[in-house]
Amino acid sequence: MYPALAVLQTLGTDANSVLWVGGEGGMEAEMITRLSIPFTSIPAAGVHGVGLKTLPSNIARLLRGVAASRRILADFKPDALLFTGGYVAVPMAVAARKLPSLLYTPDIEPGLAIKAIARFSNCIALTAPESKAFFRYHKHLEITGYPTRPGLNNWKKADALKHFGLNESKPVLFIFGGSKGAQSINEAVFDLLPQLLDRVQILHVTGQAHIEKAEAVKDGLPNSSGYHPLPYLHEDMGAAFTAADLTVCRAGASTLGELPLFGLPAILVPYPYAWRYQKTNADYLVRNSGALMVKNEDLKAGLLPAVLSLLDSPEKMQSMRENMRRLATPDAAEKLADILRNLANKKKGPNS
Repeated sequence: MYPALAVLQTLGTDANSVLWVGGEGGMEAEMITRLSIPFTSIPAAGVHGVGLKTLPSNIARLLRGVAASRRILADFKPDALLFTGGYVAVPMAVAARKLPSLLYTPDIEPGLAIKAIARFSNCIALTAPESKAFFRYHKHLEITGYPTRPGLNNWKKADALKHFGLNESKPVLFIFGGSKGAQSINEAVFDLLPQLLDRVQILHVTGQAHIEKAEAVKDGLPNSSGYHPLPYLHEDMGAAFTAADLTVCRAGASTLGELPLFGLPAILVPYPYAWRYQKTNADYLVRNSGALMVKNEDLKAGLLPAVLSLLDSPEKMQSMRENMRRLATPDAAEKLADILRNLANKKKGPNS
């Protein structure tokens, strides 16, 4: 959702020229409509890895999704389409196979849905060169980087610290696990808070489901002033990245754009139940010396030593900051927007 939103904000088009198509019951509907972006939904379902009892109904939903997509295309008449993956893109890609389209691959390794619709796309945009290996037979590949939201890095350090009630006396450790939080990371952090707070201030995005426990844990700490649990961040995410000196997080696709943008050293804990996409993302940042990795099953034993090893080595931290910055692509959204404009203009013709 966020890459498409970044491109849309960069395009700066008026509401009448854009339509966001999502899945029925998808989590993006509320946010997109809140931003006054026209939104509609289609039936969609995955067919890979589902049980035999579920497969027939999922195939039926997929076919209904194709039919719904055709109706949307006939009514809206788009000049170009942008796909960012997920099984909801499959029925629309099938229905729009004769229309100009750009497929963006957020993760280093593409998901099955992206692989499925790659054949229908005029151009495939990639976060990093390593992804080329998965599209060897596609003629039009562009390395754009990961698009981040405009203005995300507009914060100043002093203002960001003040925004969260932090100070300059201790380093800031920023811990987050995605929009819903990460229970295994949360539980490990709760156990380690007394030791961690001796060395750092902590900004901890727990997810809404875990915030009550975090508040209860904070109430039981002998010195709780340095611990700042939050249920969720959206508009303030840039402030958190700016305030932080080190982060502990999952390795979703957004880390490939956001951590380099802020030059933020990271301890990555790939989510172990989502094929190997997060592991591949983490490997990329570790290989480029911007991050360390701790496996999910090693959190309780490995997280504290990893944090302390970096805090005790300022030279290592500085090197990781520089390495992260080298991976930054702050113009990624503009590159994707330019490709999309070119595709749309080709459909309209030279005199449009």
